[in-house]
Amino acid sequence: MAEGSPGSLLRVEGITRHYGGVRALEDVQFACRAGSIHALLGENGAGKSTFIKILSGVVQPDRGRIYLGGAEVSFATPKAAADAGISCIFQELSLLPDLTVADNICIADRPRRFGMIDRAAERRRAEAMLALIGGEDIHPAAPLGSLPLSRQQMVEIAKALARRPRVLILDEATSALTAADVGKVFTLLKRLRTEGLAIIYISHRMHEIAELADECTVFRNGRYVETFAAGTRSDDAIVEMMIGREYSSAFPPLGPTKRDGKPALAVRGLSWTSELKDVSLDVQAGEVVGLGGLDGQGQRQFLLALFGVLIGVGGEIELDGKPVKIASPRRAKSPEFGLALIPEDRKNEGLMLPMTVRENLSFAALDAVSHFGRIDHKAEAQLIDAVVRQLAIKSDGLDGPVAALSGGNQQKVVIGKWLMTKPRIVLLNDPTRGIDVGTKQEIYQLLRRLAEQGTAILFYSTDYDELIGCCNRVAVFYDGTITRVLQGTDLTEHNLIGAALNLTSAANSLH
Repeated sequence: MAEGSPGSLLRVEGITRHYGGVRALEDVQFACRAGSIHALLGENGAGKSTFIKILSGVVQPDRGRIYLGGAEVSFATPKAAADAGISCIFQELSLLPDLTVADNICIADRPRRFGMIDRAAERRRAEAMLALIGGEDIHPAAPLGSLPLSRQQMVEIAKALARRPRVLILDEATSALTAADVGKVFTLLKRLRTEGLAIIYISHRMHEIAELADECTVFRNGRYVETFAAGTRSDDAIVEMMIGREYSSAFPPLGPTKRDGKPALAVRGLSWTSELKDVSLDVQAGEVVGLGGLDGQGQRQFLLALFGVLIGVGGEIELDGKPVKIASPRRAKSPEFGLALIPEDRKNEGLMLPMTVRENLSFAALDAVSHFGRIDHKAEAQLIDAVVRQLAIKSDGLDGPVAALSGGNQQKVVIGKWLMTKPRIVLLNDPTRGIDVGTKQEIYQLLRRLAEQGTAILFYSTDYDELIGCCNRVAVFYDGTITRVLQGTDLTEHNLIGAALNLTSAANSLH
């Protein structure tokens, strides 16, 4: 049984939810106390997302009971859950990009005067909530869609807190945040805990769980596994509970890199507006080169520039020693150039959610399976089947909507559709954000196999452990340019952090 039921603010018993013949949750129990942070752990597909959707009124359970403050409750709508005091910050943002920041924060309860929306009061409330979370740099009148993903995530948090919840649920809420914003959110959550909130915290980052959680509950394959006090289980033991098997080392061993030939990709003096300044870097075939540094220092723009997304890029790009002009993504992915870009935001930039798994997988490779404007469906099916097996994509069929897949399997589809183009150079923009530990390990193994086959890989990650474990070298960005390149024994977390802050001690560590 889930511990902590006596005195729990929120308690569930026997929650079950099926989607057709697919079991999302089966007889799940859970309990959390006021004034505590309760971590909910499990792989993608373990049932966490369905569970919090039930708690927040997005979907209803087939059976089971929910108790809030000792009284049995049920929520037919998200508004009913919010009115009862349950606010959820979903990993995929629930914001309206065409409205302002203030509109989004106050949308559930907009202040009114004489029957009209009181814009001045709305702005004051938004400013107060942004100040509460440490987002004073976000202007309440700014269009939400004009903000980068990390600032939109801060707005999502402010929006949830504006409802004055008793129970706050965070689903990978820090995955898109900068390191500085993560620190602000952690400080806020610790203060809210002292003020008596019950906080349910979902994260695949074990160091976050170690810092924040009072209790932990593990789900696996839609079932409750165990609840325990934070700090009483090792990380390996927790991961084994999550995946149901013995946990092996996360990172496969690095292979040797040959640096005696022409690089697969060479960049000289790449510049774009004020965000990229004289960037130079080369990547050999079979090499994994990481892009490090604090978030927002030009790493994403660098990948977009290489893939032909940005207009007005200066500098030189060479592929296999030959100068090229990459004027568009279509040119970048052509067999002549052979680039692939795995984007940061899989929902909005990587997938067409209403379309099927099959359609999403084949989209990038349609040119390769088409003749005179007609798709060769037999060739298409063979490519799709091969990549589904290669990535172990789990779905109830390739003709269902990709939106129905778990986050980890959606990311596999994004990667798989680009592997179908048979790229020679792969650009990855924080590809494991919000992905469970088991799927992360599969992606690490995939990167190693691609490198062994001669693929050149540029890998941006906000996770220092990934950069150290996956990369032969790491180029650290600061203020739009590369200031350090770390490799071998110099590639350590201490040196990565120092270089990210542009400290002179980090430079000295290279000599």
